[in-house]
Amino acid sequence: MAEWDESVDVIVVGSGFAGLTAAVEARNAGSSVIVLEKMRAAGGNSIISDGGFAAAGTELQRRLGIDDCPELFYQDMLKAGLGLNDPALARTVTQRAADVLRWSADYLGVRYLDRADRFGGHSAARCYAVAGTGGAALVKALLKKTAELDVPLRTGCALRTLLTENGVARGVVIEQQYNPRSGRGGSLKRLRAQGGIVIATGGFGADTPFRMLQDPRLNADIDTTNRESATSEALVEAVRIGAACVHLSHIQLGPWASPDEKGFGSGPRFADYVGFLYGVVVDPLTAERFVNEQSDRKVLSDAILRVGKPCICIADQAAVQRSGWNIARAVRKGVVKGFTDLDELARHYGLPSQRLARTISEFNQAVQRGTDHRFQRSIPPDSEPIENPPFLAMRLWPKVHYTMGGLSIDQRARVMDLQGRPISGLFAAGEVTGGVHGACRLGSCGITDCLVFGRIAGREAGTRCTNRGVRASGKDLPLSTDSTRGVAADSPTAGDRQH
Repeated sequence: MAEWDESVDVIVVGSGFAGLTAAVEARNAGSSVIVLEKMRAAGGNSIISDGGFAAAGTELQRRLGIDDCPELFYQDMLKAGLGLNDPALARTVTQRAADVLRWSADYLGVRYLDRADRFGGHSAARCYAVAGTGGAALVKALLKKTAELDVPLRTGCALRTLLTENGVARGVVIEQQYNPRSGRGGSLKRLRAQGGIVIATGGFGADTPFRMLQDPRLNADIDTTNRESATSEALVEAVRIGAACVHLSHIQLGPWASPDEKGFGSGPRFADYVGFLYGVVVDPLTAERFVNEQSDRKVLSDAILRVGKPCICIADQAAVQRSGWNIARAVRKGVVKGFTDLDELARHYGLPSQRLARTISEFNQAVQRGTDHRFQRSIPPDSEPIENPPFLAMRLWPKVHYTMGGLSIDQRARVMDLQGRPISGLFAAGEVTGGVHGACRLGSCGITDCLVFGRIAGREAGTRCTNRGVRASGKDLPLSTDSTRGVAADSPTAGDRQH
């Protein structure tokens, strides 16, 4: 094999939640680490995440009297995933989630709101939100920690080739000074990984040609919530050296997205945290409800697509206040609109006014009963009838949000080949992997997955080198540990965030 330009113990490809977490754990395992990022700044899709973290059996849940446990969380994941989840991977996420939540708070210094939210498909309120700027705050905490650990981050470095020798992942070829707009860069460089390579490049939601190979319906007419960096080249390169993939055709659409803004936008905060929880979604032609608004993302997206036109999500000002979330940005942008009465709302969206009034009246009766017989929807205990103006509404149309499929891994985050055997020296974590979520990922489980398997991948790659007696460069560091302190509180803020 030709000469190497540089050698390091662990190479991490990707600088989002999973990649940075893996870098921290590999360094704390005693290995030298480098993080490669093709874009000009760190963070990838993680930087625009809303920072939701799902965990069951937490200290906050116990304090709030929320009855929940990892087993119930696991069953919810399997139900949403239509039983296609790899049971071992799903159990790893649900059983380790609470510990990783504490690790992120105590070791990384991440602050969470003093509340637990319940999203569609979850049987309990178990979704934490990162305080401040959401996912950006978590990325900032991870970057701060990698800097403290002397882990270099190189931006503008695109992965071009995974190098193997006798079936073992040995290193990478990168293209430096990569320009994402032109798709071209400068000189090539060969980096050797003495311990392991961690692929943490995220999903392929913004890669229209590749996603159309998996689902021809998802052409360029379907918008995505992803940043332009969410493409497939690292996954394809892993396949070239023999990696197996699972569930590539299972691509999640975000039902809370609006056609009235590009990308993820600010409207989803209203739809997911307010409208789906306390309000209704109606057909734009009939003004009737057609789905349980608290269903998982696949059920909701499929139902909206069957209607064939953007549907209308409706709630009132009292619901916004009960939710505790700030939707001012969505209102300011005109994505969420306010109306003095239901007649004005109906006129604006071309809804049959009398039918809308009946729909709201029937729902209000269900709220007062505490039971929605029509759709077997759960009514939150603090729900109130939709009757307090201004009445708020937004148009809904699904966008490509998350790719459940990706590289096949085992519980140790080792990438598997087509015979179900681990490819020596190759690990993966986060959205680039498949099998964890099956046919549908529940809300707030993406960050949980990234941090759980990011820690595992980093530790496995890092200890693989140090266990062979290869000394890492730099100062020896203790292993980071989970602690048992709680998470801090703050107040919600607005912004365009994924979840």
